[in-house]
Amino acid sequence: MMNRFRFSAFRAAMRAATIAILAGVLAAPAAEAQQRGPLVLKSASYFYVGGKIDPKGKGSPIVGHMYVEYMIPQRLRSPYPVVMVHGGNQTGTNFTGTPDGREGWAQYFVRRGYAVYIVDQVARGRSAHWNEVHGPVQQSRLNQVEERFVAPARFPMWPQAKLHTQWPGTGRPGDAHFDQFYASQAVSITSFAKQQEINPPALIALLQKIGPSILLVHSQSGAFAWPVADQRPDLVKMIVAVEPNGPPVREAVMVGAPNWFEDGKNVKRSGLGEVPLNYEPPLAADAQPDFVRQDKADGPELMRCWLQKEPARKLKNLTNIPVSVIVSEASYHAPYDHCTALYLRQAGVRTDLIRLADRGIRGNGHMMMLEKNSDAIAAVMDRWIVRQIVSERRGRRGKK
Repeated sequence: MMNRFRFSAFRAAMRAATIAILAGVLAAPAAEAQQRGPLVLKSASYFYVGGKIDPKGKGSPIVGHMYVEYMIPQRLRSPYPVVMVHGGNQTGTNFTGTPDGREGWAQYFVRRGYAVYIVDQVARGRSAHWNEVHGPVQQSRLNQVEERFVAPARFPMWPQAKLHTQWPGTGRPGDAHFDQFYASQAVSITSFAKQQEINPPALIALLQKIGPSILLVHSQSGAFAWPVADQRPDLVKMIVAVEPNGPPVREAVMVGAPNWFEDGKNVKRSGLGEVPLNYEPPLAADAQPDFVRQDKADGPELMRCWLQKEPARKLKNLTNIPVSVIVSEASYHAPYDHCTALYLRQAGVRTDLIRLADRGIRGNGHMMMLEKNSDAIAAVMDRWIVRQIVSERRGRRGKK
């Protein structure tokens, strides 16, 4: 009996030590990840997923396919890869470098022991776009790039814009950093509904190829995360939603002082986007949840949120998937990303709202992965991911 007791205690101690080692290895200080020695990779290349030849298209093009670039570290520490999905008018270059020449979030996470997969959305960048298949594209929008991404302090269309300080360089056309970013803008389909239709199937094809993954989405691609997780919850271990498309139900229109905000006219079909989601109790065909707007905003300089009317339906397939919503201090998302977190929580989704300013990370705009303190933001996401992995492993051991 004594030997059995000692062995049991030893096994428990080893389990605790394993958890501690995982937490220590993955959650080491950010300074370690910022050391810029050689990037040691086991493999790195690219492939395409999804898509098919369309004989009806001119020249029979492949459509619906997605370009995927990957980097696998020599020393793999995380049990799950990170899939990085860019936002509107962008490509995967958002994650592989910065306008001032530093490494991007992709290399940061590789250095921390994650396998990383970076995509170009369907019909964007290296995932070829065909006008006759996907429809018209947006024109270049220099003014929007300046106002929303690079220099919102010069165009204060929302209350927090004046706090933006982290863009490298002057933030004006002709500045080398501005021009590097502007050159990276890509042809994008005009119809956002079409983008929401064609991207989730390709992302699911990617997850089927590489296995259960951490889905890191930014901006526009936030609308893709919910249907992907809803359709294949077994393949999405967690969602890191960096200022995801929002707010729920109606888009926000920034109009400047003194009123600052207006609601968009269109109502989002699922509350979170145009792709239907599986609610419980189920919705009738072509029906949507009942929505209601808050009587009062949750705080100064915040929008009033649209939520479900109580009793709220649950997003049953997302209830076991942890979600973090990352919000910067000065972005046009700062007034309303809490609404996305509220909507998800109301629907039964475990959601952490992480305001970077509350972590001492100040002055960032919407394109935070390209700004001067991008590594500090990656470290916040890394620590959150590690907590989820450790919690999952403890839960598994607790069930044995």
